[in-house]
This record gives sequence, C-alpha cells and structure tokens, in this order.
Amino acid sequence: MIAVDVGGTFTDVVSLQDGVVRTAKVSTNVADVHEPVLAGAAELGVAGSLVFNHASTHGLNAVITRRLPKIGFLTTEGHRDILDMGRVWRPAHAIMDPRWRRSFGDAARPLVPRYLRRGIRERITADGGVLFELDEAQARSELEVLRRCGVTGVAVCLLNAYVNRRHEERLRELVQEVLDDVPCSISSEVSPLAKEYARASTTVVDTFMKIIYSDYTGRLQKGLADLGFTGRLNFADCAATLVPAERAMEQPFRIVFSGPAAGTVACAHFGAMIDEPNLLCADVGGTSCDISVVTDGAPFVETTFELEHDLVVNALANDISSIGAGGGSIVSIGPSGEIEVGPASAGADPGPACYGRGGSQPTTTDTCLMIGIIDPESFAGGKVALDLDASRRAFESLDTDFDLGRRVRYAYEMGVNNIAQGVLNVAIKNGVDPRDYTLVAYGAAGPMLLPAVLDTVQCKQVLVPPHPGLFSALGLLSTDQVFTADRSLYTVLGPDAAPAIDEIYQALETRLWERLDPGAQVSLHRSFDARLVGQSWETPFVPAPGGTIDADAIGTMIGAFHETYETRSGNRFDTVPVEGVTFRVRAVVDTPKVSYPELPERAAGSPLIPTKVIALRHLGDGADQEAAVYDREALRAGDEISGPAVVVESLSTTHVVAGQRMTVGRHGELLIRKG
Repeated sequence: MIAVDVGGTFTDVVSLQDGVVRTAKVSTNVADVHEPVLAGAAELGVAGSLVFNHASTHGLNAVITRRLPKIGFLTTEGHRDILDMGRVWRPAHAIMDPRWRRSFGDAARPLVPRYLRRGIRERITADGGVLFELDEAQARSELEVLRRCGVTGVAVCLLNAYVNRRHEERLRELVQEVLDDVPCSISSEVSPLAKEYARASTTVVDTFMKIIYSDYTGRLQKGLADLGFTGRLNFADCAATLVPAERAMEQPFRIVFSGPAAGTVACAHFGAMIDEPNLLCADVGGTSCDISVVTDGAPFVETTFELEHDLVVNALANDISSIGAGGGSIVSIGPSGEIEVGPASAGADPGPACYGRGGSQPTTTDTCLMIGIIDPESFAGGKVALDLDASRRAFESLDTDFDLGRRVRYAYEMGVNNIAQGVLNVAIKNGVDPRDYTLVAYGAAGPMLLPAVLDTVQCKQVLVPPHPGLFSALGLLSTDQVFTADRSLYTVLGPDAAPAIDEIYQALETRLWERLDPGAQVSLHRSFDARLVGQSWETPFVPAPGGTIDADAIGTMIGAFHETYETRSGNRFDTVPVEGVTFRVRAVVDTPKVSYPELPERAAGSPLIPTKVIALRHLGDGADQEAAVYDREALRAGDEISGPAVVVESLSTTHVVAGQRMTVGRHGELLIRKG
C-alpha cells in the first residue's frame, strides 16, 4: 500500500510492504503538482501495490491564493449577490473594525466576479412547487454572455432546488448546448441541503475542483500506470475517508481539505493500537499548527467547514483548528519592544535564515538551532546543511536592547506559549479536560516543540508516534473507504412524517449501492440532523434506525435526538417537538490498514548509550544544560531517558525537556511525562 500527502512545500510519500514502512519526502512543484507525487512513487516502488491513497492541499491552495479558473454562476434572478454577502458574519477580531472586508467578497478577492454571476428568471417555492417556470430564452441569453466572457465552467444554484431539481437539471442541459462540454455543477446534486448560501458556495467550490483536478487526475493515473501500478487509486475526503478516484471526481468538493484531516485519523488509529482513546492531536509543520481532538477513539466530525472565514463547504470534515505557529514562524519585535513569534512565516522560500536561501529574519527553526536542539549537520537526514552563523546574524539584527541570550530564550518561550495556548483553546472549545488526554506530537516540528508545553497544557503525557514527520500521510493507510449521501427535508418528527423520511432513506441507500462494488463488505450507518422546533441550528449525527421508517422508528429517532442533545448541550427538553432537517447515510467499506510492528526489548547486557552529549544554550536561567543525544533507530521497547535529552531521526527531532522522563512504548512510540 502507498499513500501520498501533497503539501504546499513538501510531498510526503509512505509505503507499507510486508509490515515495513518506508518513506520519501519530495519538494512540491506548484506548476506540475503530479510530478513530485510520481517521483516519490517511483522512489518507493509502486508496481504491485494494491492501493494508492492520495490527499492534497492543491485545491485548497488554489482557493486561498485565488489561482482559480474563470467560471460563471447562475442563480435565481435577484439573488446574484448571494456569494458576496455570505452569512453576513464577522470574525470576533473585526466586529468593531469599519475597514474589515470579507475575503471572498467583491471588495476583496471574489471567487466569482459579479459580472460572471447571472440571474435566471424562475422560482421554486419552499415546498417544491413551481411559482415561475424557467425562462429558457432569458437563460440562453445569459449563457451567451458567459460564453463571450470565456468561462471554463458553470455553477448553478437556484432557490429551493434541493426540494425540486427540475429547473437546475434543465439549466445544465442549456449550459451544454450553449457552452459545449464545460464542467457544470448543480446544487441539487452537489449538496441537496437547506441554507442557500452554503449550498451555493459548495457548488462553486465543486466547479473549481472539477476543473483543477480533472487534468491532474488524468496525468496522475497515466504516470502511475507507466510506473507499473495496476491497483486502485483512492482520494481522501475532508474527513480523511477514502473514495475511488473516479467517484471523487463526481463530487470533488469533498477532497478540497483532505491533507490535515489525515493526521487526525492517523492519531485515532494509533491510539486504538496502544489503548489511548482520548487524544489532543497537534501537527506542527513549517507554517501552521493544526490541532484536533479524538474522543473515545473517534475524531470530532463537522457537517460543514470553512476554507476562509465564512467561505463554507457542505462536506463532512474533521474539526481542525489552525494557528500560525510552526518551524518557519518569524521572530520579530512588537510595538512595545516585546519579542513576538508568528503568525507570519518565512515559508519554504526564502525559509528560515539558517537555510541560506536569502532569509534574513529569525524563525523558530533558527531559535532551536541557536539553542542546540537541532544539529546543523544531521538536519533532514543530512540532506540540508544549516548555517548557524546566519541564524546568529538574524537574531542580532532585531531592533531590541535584549542581549543575544535573552532574544533566543524569549523567542523559544513565546513560540512554545503560542502552541500551548492554541491547544488549550481547542480543548476548551470541545469541552474536554486536557488532564484526561494524551497530546500527540507530529509534523516535522511537533516533537521538537510540544514536549515543552506539558507543564502549561497539563495533559497526561506527550506521545511522539513512529515517523512523525510523515504521520499525516500514514493516516491515509489508517482509514476506511466511505461513501456518503444526504438530503434535506424540513419536517416535524411524528407519525405523519414517517413515509417521507422512509422514502428519503431508501433513495439514499439505493444511490449508495449503485456506487459500491458487487460483493464488497459494507456496513450502512443512518443518521440525521435535527433541532428543537424554533431553533436555528441543528444537532448533527443523531443515530437513526435501519429498516422501514414507521411510527415506532420515528419514536426511536425522537428519543435518540433528546439523548444526543443532552450529551452535547447538558440540557433536555422532552416536551418540545423535534424538527428533522437533513437525513444522511454512510456506507463504510472495510479497508486494509497500516499496522506498526512491535519493537523488541533491549537485550540483557546491552545498555542504552547516547551518541554524544551536547550543550543546550539560552534555556531557563541562561546556563547551559548538558543533554544526551540518542538515535531513535537505536531505541528499544521499555527504554527510559531523563531530560534534558534529544532524540534524532531522519525527518524530525524530539526534545525531552529538563524534568521530564521519556519511555519507549511497544510500537516504538515515545511517551514523555513529567519526571
């Protein structure tokens, strides 16, 4: 099995063969993203692999940077500005800022400029009736405008189309007649859910992804075939579950945010192996720290997520919070003369000052190099030589009266504090007590920084998994293949609603069975989103019974809603009627997963000996600390190490802080606790 996680800076590739995990890390080529994927596959040998699982931030980066194709947007006449208005929400920091503008609005960087958003004369009522028939002549006229403007795709979202799709389907036919074979997404297929704006933004993103990924997928499939790959190509969706490539291209909006989600699934899978079901997951890379929660062995899944503030996508997604804290976070001087770290990042180009690529500002990587945590000669397996003098010059260039030692020490403490606050905020948001959770440190910079937050976060322990620098890619070998179908219907749950709900579930399950391979081992899981009558927001993922939905099943659904509502909110209102909003079915196909071999114990008479002893500078009171350095490959199950210590491996470095004790687990995981 092979998995690849395409990031903005590096493409991580892992393979699993005969229980042995092999890894490769290739620089991402933004111009031809498929090339590093194929290069990594060739390095590890893809011929004979059963599956090739793929996650990418390629589409996400295109949205963020606005390197997007030109598309048109068709909606009901009078509502062409729905994309510009969004939900009319402001982020907390901008509530009182008169200069704030929505990032995807016409005043900033619109996804679809206003002249390409056209109103169509038609109207479907909320109950699915037709108030005004589709004016086909007027629709053709608007499509002629889009043709002259040279659009390469069209998104269609008409009001109330989720209850009656007839007008949208006819519009798609007209698009093909006038604009030939351009990609066209209609909201009643992409996201047949209530709430017009979220449905519209999801359909627009789907159109972009069809254009971006169609050519990419074709090149990737051809390249893999040339390398001898004859297995199945899967794409990961936003919940890091797998979908066959040909099915993913039918609704590619689901794969726009797949990379970060894979790390959470990797944590959940590894936690199950070592009986640690409650995890705080922190992926610290070069630019950001992505934080998520696993409770009782399952990630917290949202029904929608945001690509930017208020830019909503209706897709099941692991709940992940990102902060600007990573190895490339820039150290600067604040307006009051204080040391600040991040959220700005040096990125991959020019990168930290020590990379020698023209960067002149100090970063967190420079900080750890100055302290001595990073070895300049063995960084990245010896492939990248670091310039300690360049880091020193970068710190000396800061406009402050602090001496060099305090500049470095304060930069380290601020960088660690930023991550600690981010982890605590996520724990508070999810209502969990960190003392009951293990903090998983992964990403290239995670093991280097996260053990230092142990005292602040007060979590049970810090866990550094095997291959932390490529752990998100391993998540793609830790998940199942999942197909999801959903549909909205506003209906108060009662015996009279049973026939309509039963019809929806039967239709959804029929649709899913059509997508599944004959003979596949499949389990179907029904759920629904509902609310108390009068509420504005739903409680998602309430379990629903299988079989025919009758009066008894409706009673079961009502009881399940009140149980779920009480669990999540702490309140219960049995006397208030329940209104169903969205009904959902997930088909889970069991998929082979990565297994981590058990590490042998140390042989009698073979003591653990450090490779060398180094001095860690600028920490604590400023006095140097002697720290033993160990090669991770030389560790054995049951080994114990007292901090300060450093454990090195090819793509990451673990820093065990003074006063901490590290134990090696049975699968090679590093467990760090307060000593």
